[in-house]
Amino acid sequence: MIRALFSAATGMQAQQVNIDVIANNLANVSTVGFKKHRADFQELLYETIIPPGSPSAQGNMIPTGLQIGTGVRPAATQKIFTEGEFKRTDNEFDIAIEGDGFFVITRPNGDTAYTRSGAFKLNSTGQMVTSEGFLLSPNITIPTNAVKVNVGTDGTVSVLSAGAATPTQVGQITLARFPNAGGLSSLGRNLYAETVASGAATTGNAGTSGLGTIAQGFLENSNVSVVDELVALIEAQRAYEINSKAIQTSDEMLQVVNNLKR
Repeated sequence: MIRALFSAATGMQAQQVNIDVIANNLANVSTVGFKKHRADFQELLYETIIPPGSPSAQGNMIPTGLQIGTGVRPAATQKIFTEGEFKRTDNEFDIAIEGDGFFVITRPNGDTAYTRSGAFKLNSTGQMVTSEGFLLSPNITIPTNAVKVNVGTDGTVSVLSAGAATPTQVGQITLARFPNAGGLSSLGRNLYAETVASGAATTGNAGTSGLGTIAQGFLENSNVSVVDELVALIEAQRAYEINSKAIQTSDEMLQVVNNLKR
């Protein structure tokens, strides 16, 4: 019964983590480029009372043995990089990636980060930046006399200047992809950082080497499904309640033992 108390307690702790992950998904349901997370769990060590395959009477062998588990623990939070729905904005600086890939961002300290959010703006010098003011890499500057900006599906950025008859290319948006995107480290601000687990980034032009294409005037919504998350929330809540019931039952059984009289 003491074992049941601690096992059920680990179950409650695990479901608390599960609810935390689900709550974060729901909180970011309107975050552009957000990728939902899933909590993964694994069982704890087992107490082996009778090992499987132990010899029994008359040379027979015990087929399954007797092992009792000690609970569960959170093992990982898996990032799900399925595409979100695309929302048309008609903003010439809103761009979305159709397929695999990340935009490359330069942080203020010089480090490189990656994002799926294509809600870019211009800073005071005409450079394309994120909502936090972080520069798109390679750096692209839009001339002040530009009257129209066009981003091709391959990432070429062209502008039509006032008084000009033909557009002029001013930059090239490159994308990055990883052998294991799930191994990226979440930095907040819609940014990811490369890790040993993710593998080194491979960069290239959109539409080449397995990279997706670029759509101008669109944004990629979060891939969170409110219905799925609410169902998962109900399941987590019920599992939490069941584990608390196991603790209550174990406590009542211990109380019965404690009240035994000769």
